[in-house]
Amino acid sequence: MRRLLITLVVAMAALSGCGGSPAPSGDSTLKATWVDPGRSGQLQRGPGEAFVDRTELAPRSRPVKQLALFAQFTDAHVRDEESPARVPFLDRYGGAFSSTFRPQEALSPQVLVSTVRAIDAMQPQAVVETGDLIDSDQRNELDQALAVLHGGEVNPNSGAPGYSGVQSRGDPDPLYYRPDVDAPRHPGLLAAAERPFGSPGLNSPWYPVVGNHDLLAQGEVAPTPALDAVATGSRRLLQLDPSIRVSEDDERLAGREVARLLAGGLPGRTTHTPPDPRRRLLRPPELLASLRAASHVGGSGPLLRYSFDIGPSVRAIVLDSVRRDQGSGGTLGAGQVAWLQSELARAGRRWVVVFSHQALTTFPEGQPALALLDRDPHVIAAVAGDSHKNRIEARHAPAGGYWLITTSSLADYPQQARAFRLVSTANGRVALETWMIDHDDGNLAGVSRELSYLDVQGGRPQDFAGRPSDRNARLYR
Repeated sequence: MRRLLITLVVAMAALSGCGGSPAPSGDSTLKATWVDPGRSGQLQRGPGEAFVDRTELAPRSRPVKQLALFAQFTDAHVRDEESPARVPFLDRYGGAFSSTFRPQEALSPQVLVSTVRAIDAMQPQAVVETGDLIDSDQRNELDQALAVLHGGEVNPNSGAPGYSGVQSRGDPDPLYYRPDVDAPRHPGLLAAAERPFGSPGLNSPWYPVVGNHDLLAQGEVAPTPALDAVATGSRRLLQLDPSIRVSEDDERLAGREVARLLAGGLPGRTTHTPPDPRRRLLRPPELLASLRAASHVGGSGPLLRYSFDIGPSVRAIVLDSVRRDQGSGGTLGAGQVAWLQSELARAGRRWVVVFSHQALTTFPEGQPALALLDRDPHVIAAVAGDSHKNRIEARHAPAGGYWLITTSSLADYPQQARAFRLVSTANGRVALETWMIDHDDGNLAGVSRELSYLDVQGGRPQDFAGRPSDRNARLYR
């Protein structure tokens, strides 16, 4: 069975033949949303979603003045879908491996450029990219992503001209969706996905947060010479050797186990693939130096942590919560917690928003950082990516509490970014207004959204879009 929800695919195949503050701009979901009213699998534009007032931390009050306007996008996973270092064959095991193949995976840079256009339309003061900008720590993936964010020509192709990968029309493995022949059919989609295209670039200052997929191969394993040889080589693994047993919750294929498996070459049936030296894996110093130079955040050292202002009223603090050895879970050392304490003190009376890739509530080492935020009366929100989900939770704390916010990825449905506007209110307090931003209707990006909606293991069946109160909400503080 191809990796799409069959009932929706059949329907698609059949259908293919037949408040007090300034109004948001751009592709705001306050104005319009994507809906599937007939449950046919075909998305169409529907009415917008109004703000939901969230009063768990303070009573509602009329917004009177904008203090800051900023945007967040996360988990773009710009990928070299032709790379032999990828492991789409693991997708059949499900569980932890269910995101190793996506039917829309060839269209990741086109989704990012469409998101850039939508964010540019709202003219924010700052844009924060909360990690997993790229999918597997490859040099050519980073070059693509930065070309999209800078503006200019973007070349998504690697290896030889044209597409060479698991979605080719002649691939016999029923796991993979082949757009030339499988429903919903998009003949020529892969050829179009490999062509160079132009990007307008972000018109606002942007600030990176490092993610595990930025630093680790497939987001799980530290780069090694053996993995480099696979990434830049000419053989692609099609299927693991039957003697290698993998369960859906198996995490053995990381670290030392990967090194052991590669000691005798690729462990299973392989095929030729055009090699490309640009696929080499980045070591942490090179990756961080590239992000610092591209975004102009400056700094040095082994962690990508820093602070910046969003206008005169808001101080943003960026944490580096990514492990450098293996695994997708977060970590924060005592030194970074001490640094956070000093940055909170430096913020003075300004409102504070903290950004990290993994949510601070999801790993034990995040607890000391949360304790610092709990005691600070100026913290408005802790914003993260990683989960691919739209979620907003109130965190009650002695100093007044704050909001825990995660945002959906650009890799999975609903492929949305998030806007934020801090406003003062009539009762002398503040509210953080947040709403989702759809990427524009660029042809290839639109196809990606359609395929991500149909993906049987993707964001729709896993409810990554969240509840209305997780998307467009006015968060009183």
